[in-house]
Amino acid sequence: MSLYKSALKYSGRRIISGGDIEMGLKKIQLESVVILALLVTPLMVGESVHAQVQGRVVDLTLEGMVDLALSNSFRVRQLNMGIDRTRFRLQAQRARLRSRVDLNLSAPDLRSISETKWNSTLQRDEIIHEDSRRLEAELSIRQPVILFGYPTNGYLSLNNRVYRYAQTEPDGDKDLRYYNRYFIRYTQPFFQANSLKNNIEEAELDFEDTQLEFYDDVVEIVDDLSGDYFELFESAYQRIINEARVANLTEAVAAAEELALTDTTRAIDLGQIQVELANAVEQVQQMESQFRLQAASLTTTLNLSPSDSITLTPTIDVRPIEIDVEQATQFALQLTPRMRQLNITYRESEINLENTRSRGSFRMDLAMSYGREMQDPAFRQLWDRPSNTYTIDVNAYLPIWDWGQRSASIASSRIGLDQVQLRIEQAEQQIRSQVQNQVRNVEEFEARTIAMEGNLALANDLSVSSIDLYQEGSISALELIQSFQRESDTANNFLDAYLGWRRALLRIQQLTFYDFETMLPVLERFGIPMIDPNTQS
Repeated sequence: MSLYKSALKYSGRRIISGGDIEMGLKKIQLESVVILALLVTPLMVGESVHAQVQGRVVDLTLEGMVDLALSNSFRVRQLNMGIDRTRFRLQAQRARLRSRVDLNLSAPDLRSISETKWNSTLQRDEIIHEDSRRLEAELSIRQPVILFGYPTNGYLSLNNRVYRYAQTEPDGDKDLRYYNRYFIRYTQPFFQANSLKNNIEEAELDFEDTQLEFYDDVVEIVDDLSGDYFELFESAYQRIINEARVANLTEAVAAAEELALTDTTRAIDLGQIQVELANAVEQVQQMESQFRLQAASLTTTLNLSPSDSITLTPTIDVRPIEIDVEQATQFALQLTPRMRQLNITYRESEINLENTRSRGSFRMDLAMSYGREMQDPAFRQLWDRPSNTYTIDVNAYLPIWDWGQRSASIASSRIGLDQVQLRIEQAEQQIRSQVQNQVRNVEEFEARTIAMEGNLALANDLSVSSIDLYQEGSISALELIQSFQRESDTANNFLDAYLGWRRALLRIQQLTFYDFETMLPVLERFGIPMIDPNTQS
């Protein structure tokens, strides 16, 4: 029985272990067993002993490989840091919706200086010497005005200003004054972009875009790891194919030795088969070396300890998968970040157009305040008889002529918006076309894999029959070797078809963010949680 056939999981077959191989070869003569033991067994046993001495042995599966990478990968750690950075930026913008308390101090402000000032009574400039001591503090509680959850871009503040002012006169007298004013103030811009709302929305869009990039990168990591896994899988399975060829040729050597004892004309067959056996053993050694190098490279990718070693048991499981094209297309449009990222870009372009229209256009700012104030030489009298105060400020800006600067800027921003819309339409068409082609690709590789599965079973039966025919003298050694080669070629073709099918499934998985084998979204399958902007990862 061929060794690679035992690696197939279909029809209830199990994987053959090293002990099964030895039991299957008991019929072979002792000399051939010694050759096989000397050339093949040390490669398998020696690697296991070496791994146990130096570190742990990781039995690799695709899910386990992804879990290791997502928990240990430097790339994933970088992605998490990017998420944290944009999360804190969003939190900083959202904090602008809450009250702020500021205290401005000028303590002290000392002046002893001569300055020129205009005397309106004398109608001339005078040199005035100022010798003053000023202590001032202003406390402000500022709150953005939000109506029905909508930031208005206006601010309401409670303020209290207190200062002590002392002026020394030329004759040595001192003019001392205390001042206190507490008031409420409201400011509101009109006819311009709402910078508070836009800044917060841009921060939210930026965080969502970073989150989508994180998910896209995670799926890309899963795809890259899956590619590495199946490359290692290919090397491990090709080793099984070569070991099966060694087993067949070893059995053929035993048959040739028996024939040579009874028919001296068949003695040349023994040399031909032994040469083929030596070549097959060399191919086993090559695949062992290739597997070892690929596994060593993966230890770095998975951030494992250099002393750890990787093993892989290649099991082929051919289960036909039905993929509905329309359903897959909807997954690609809804689950993948591409369309949402384009919509984010479109919204950002809309905000940019709004800001562009606001710049250089008519605008007006309204500011009003009402409060109470008192000035007195004695600090304790500041709250006795305060007087009412109020201010009303209306400032307007009216552009007259700018040589078309504003209109050209608006036109440029509008074209940018139209470009994003075209990219959205183009992306949707590309996704539909790519999904349709990839589903067809999966179906073709699946049909080829199932067909080659049957061919491999037939080739295996032919190899078994060929040994019987050779022992009967019905076929030559060359025909027997060709039968074994045909079996190996069929096994390699089956492996190529299977890996093509697996890689086609990986591509449709990356296109749709959906795993059609487990019927789960990729992020859910590998336990990737949704990111909360209010918590740190």
